[in-house]
Amino acid sequence: MTTATQRSHKHFQLDSSKIKLAQRALHAKTETEAIERALDFAIAEHEKNRLVVQATERFIKSGIEIKDVYSTLVG
Repeated sequence: MTTATQRSHKHFQLDSSKIKLAQRALHAKTETEAIERALDFAIAEHEKNRLVVQATERFIKSGIEIKDVYSTLVG
């Protein structure tokens, strides 16, 4: 998923227990790999959310009318 080939050396003060949990959850071999996978995941989630917002806006603008034939929708 990583598209960038340029790497830079950074120094962060991070919670080591969170890194270890992320490393296990993401099945990463190293802490660096865990952090990169977590960043990739955050970027992908942001993109999904952006696409959902766009689709929702298009749906609302379409003027479609939804009938609640079972009276289960709140609104």
